[in-house]
Amino acid sequence: MDGSRTSLDIEEYSNTEVQKNQVLTLEEWQDKWVNGKTAFHLEQGHQLLKKHLDTFLKGKSGLRVFFPLCGKAVEMKWFANRGHSVVGVEISELGIREFFTEQNLSYTEEPITEIPGAKVFKSSSGNISLYCCSIFDFPRTNIGKFDMIWDRGALVAVNPGDRKRYADTMLSLLGKKFQYLLCVFSYDPTKHPGPPFYVPHAEIERLFGKICNIHCLEKVDAFEERHKSWGIDYLLEKLYLLTEK
Repeated sequence: MDGSRTSLDIEEYSNTEVQKNQVLTLEEWQDKWVNGKTAFHLEQGHQLLKKHLDTFLKGKSGLRVFFPLCGKAVEMKWFANRGHSVVGVEISELGIREFFTEQNLSYTEEPITEIPGAKVFKSSSGNISLYCCSIFDFPRTNIGKFDMIWDRGALVAVNPGDRKRYADTMLSLLGKKFQYLLCVFSYDPTKHPGPPFYVPHAEIERLFGKICNIHCLEKVDAFEERHKSWGIDYLLEKLYLLTEK
């Protein structure tokens, strides 16, 4: 019955090319932090991650968890408090400092010798290390492999033309039996230029399908009043789990 349909039933938009030339520079992202344009930050953390977290962790401790384009995500503290080692990458030094301040964590900072001009900020407890650099420079640190990636606000923020390079970078950081948790948005990309950019299922298959099993765990209606200003009338958020084939 048509009346029973909801926004969750909407088919994915077929035109995936419309945003392909959209570009934001690293300086523009830094300016968003300086000017407080960080509505993407979730003060209470991501509810889908909170819902599934214990299932993902399966009682394990000592996992290495990577947060690409981490901002000041409170979820980093969730993992650290459960005995895991967290590494994040963020271009905004302001965002990194705000994380430690808001979470009441003391920290040290030091230069990253492999990346001129870059810094790493480490919690005094030693289980949270946040690298202030480009995500594409990060592999030069030879940081090693990760058991889990939490990709929320990262793939959807990368310029569409850089997605393949980004996906290859993520895959290069994953160890055996990994869990890659990925959040993407679905909306009409002809009405909003992004970011966050529109990433359909077919794009996830193209980027990760040769290496990963891809499972859509859940999709939820993420539309809020503020999204009306984007010119869209629906916004779905999808949580994927990518595992080793």
